[in-house]
Amino acid sequence: MLRPGLDITALTHDDDAAATTFRSGENDLDCGRDRAVTEDGGLGTVAVLRRYPVKSMLGEDLRASDVTWRGLAGDRVLAVVHRDTGKVASAKDPRLWRGMLKLAATGSGPLVKITLPDGTAITGSDPGVDALLSGLLGQPVTLTATPPPGAVLDRADPEEVLRNGLDVQARIEVGRLGAASPEGTFFDFAPLHLMTTSTLGRVAGLSPHGIVELERYRPNIVIRTTAPGFAENDWAGRDLRIGSDLIITVIARTARCAIPTLEHGDLPRDVAALRVLAGHNRIKPRDALGPQPCAGVYAQVLRPGRIRLGDIVHPA
Repeated sequence: MLRPGLDITALTHDDDAAATTFRSGENDLDCGRDRAVTEDGGLGTVAVLRRYPVKSMLGEDLRASDVTWRGLAGDRVLAVVHRDTGKVASAKDPRLWRGMLKLAATGSGPLVKITLPDGTAITGSDPGVDALLSGLLGQPVTLTATPPPGAVLDRADPEEVLRNGLDVQARIEVGRLGAASPEGTFFDFAPLHLMTTSTLGRVAGLSPHGIVELERYRPNIVIRTTAPGFAENDWAGRDLRIGSDLIITVIARTARCAIPTLEHGDLPRDVAALRVLAGHNRIKPRDALGPQPCAGVYAQVLRPGRIRLGDIVHPA
């Protein structure tokens, strides 16, 4: 389970709780090991590993994970699908699906456990799970491990959501899942999403609240970095080695939807989580696209491997 409000500076590799909150002015890089990493040509170290067993639900922190062509083991293995439209449910359309972010998923495979807002839980294999989720979300849905043929989801224009609020119908773009992912997966685009502590610290520094929670951006891997500002903006097109085995290639910057602004579990709504990016990091996610609010990068796996908290990230 995620635990909002923890301070990233409290994270150690012997601690089961990954930090989630970044504060204005925080660097988190004063220890000698981090400086030695960058002086040796490293980009940083793995600070957080996180998977989301059910698409668009809250996820769980890991100490280590195998990483295959399909991303972190157990990531996005299930999704909720609307029984009438056949579309995959995603909080990218918050008017319909923001309630997904009140649910938390842990574990892997058919024994994924879904914890409800009242603290009760149900497994993904429970025969009553579809009826329960349909009642909670107010839509007829099915929990599935198999994407529908040509699976698509709705993405509300995030800046319309900022202007007009959650309950006004925003312009909807229908997008196909997993353009840069293996067949049969539920990823929006690519199987890995990376962010740096530098980016999270920069967003916190620009936020009127002076903090930002990494849950809002749903990364798989958070890399503790010394570079200033939106460090991973410059990683597109680069291959990275994480630990001794895993090699990935960064293929795009991550354009942000309305999800960062929404309630996540007990976290309140925070429009600054997107508004800061719209004002200070509006760039092209890929060469073929126009500028959009971005934070983080997408990556594909070139060589599978196992990664752990504390692993060093090097250019490959």
